[in-house]
Amino acid sequence: MANTEGGNQTSITEFILLGFGDLPELLTLLFLLFLVIYIVTLAGNILIVALVVADRHLHIPMYFFLGNLSCLETCYTSTLLPRILVSFLTGDKTISVSGCMTQFYFVSFFAGAECYLLAVMSYDRYLAISNPLHYAALMNAKFCLQLAAGSWINGFLAVIIVLFLMLQLTFCGPNEIDHFYCEAIEMLNLYCNGTNQTELVITILAAIFTLPPFVLTMMSYVYIIITILRIPSTTGRQKAFSTCSSHLIVVTIFYGTLIIVYLLPKNNTLRDLNKVFSVCYTILTPMANPFIYSLRNKEVKEALRKIATKCVDFTRN
Repeated sequence: MANTEGGNQTSITEFILLGFGDLPELLTLLFLLFLVIYIVTLAGNILIVALVVADRHLHIPMYFFLGNLSCLETCYTSTLLPRILVSFLTGDKTISVSGCMTQFYFVSFFAGAECYLLAVMSYDRYLAISNPLHYAALMNAKFCLQLAAGSWINGFLAVIIVLFLMLQLTFCGPNEIDHFYCEAIEMLNLYCNGTNQTELVITILAAIFTLPPFVLTMMSYVYIIITILRIPSTTGRQKAFSTCSSHLIVVTIFYGTLIIVYLLPKNNTLRDLNKVFSVCYTILTPMANPFIYSLRNKEVKEALRKIATKCVDFTRN
């Protein structure tokens, strides 16, 4: 598992993901629970993508970005849950260093891209509510493609630099990661001494790439709320708020749990609570998003109704 390089340092070739602890009596239950979550997440998000592509009434910026988010959530979940399910099924908690780095890259890439995509969706709702007359001209097809592509590219750039810096370091052990996936902070604790400068650079880069979309999201909703409060009629305010309420719920859940995870003290007492909140933003949020958008959105519900009607008609014929 590890080869001695010299002195007290060892070169680790694999990690042990401790996950949710040693709970053999709950492995079957956890496997079934996470399997259901994975199936529901894939089905819900793929359905949203299919609806956005198939229904011409959803060929507008808001649903274009929603389709991107659902595609991202499908990929995000697929970097985590298959490995967790295999671990529950076989009891094997080991993962190679290269496998761990690959998982870290994709989890961080999709998380970073989601931050930017949520900011783009917030900005889209701000333009739609504060400047409805010029919205179609401002949020044209070319600009939408640029914003979506920019979200994916920024997620890629944010993590590729961090990954490059991490690959320059050596793991000294122990080889246990007290998490259910290769989480950045847990991995940094396993590096050899003398990583303070690298950790500082990584922290600065993480702030550069994650704070701007967070600030843009918050500013967009501040202006949205101000604009809605200026609408004279109650009906008008309700209608305006209904167009962004689903996205606001998603943003609150995502950033709320993410902030809690990285602001909680990293001591043994709160370690398990940290894992619970990590499950919320990495696994439960991607599952909940399709329900939040479909249950609170008339256009999506109408598209679902049309698809259901066509399926019923097809089975009858």
